[in-house]
Amino acid sequence: MTTEDVHRRIYENPKFQALVKRRSRFAWTLSIIMLLAYYGFITLIGFDPKLLGQPIQPGMVITWGIPAGLGLIFLSFILTGIYVWKANGAYDRAVREILAEAGQ
Repeated sequence: MTTEDVHRRIYENPKFQALVKRRSRFAWTLSIIMLLAYYGFITLIGFDPKLLGQPIQPGMVITWGIPAGLGLIFLSFILTGIYVWKANGAYDRAVREILAEAGQ
């Protein structure tokens, strides 16, 4: 069996097609969540900068913009972690099954 035959068998496998759709939908969902959070933050800066410039408590130097920006950074790490967890679990298992069926 040639490499081209194996590639064709993998590509034609319905499990592979379903995996590609599932992974793509999941990745787009996480990307949209991140984009909405980022553009929401930027929009807030553009339309109401005073809100993020207000101190958390009277007399404090730290404003609401600091935890909002840090929250955005943490959200990106969390969403990346969620993707890695899912990819290392369900997606890797599915890939192993597909490769086994293709004769690898």
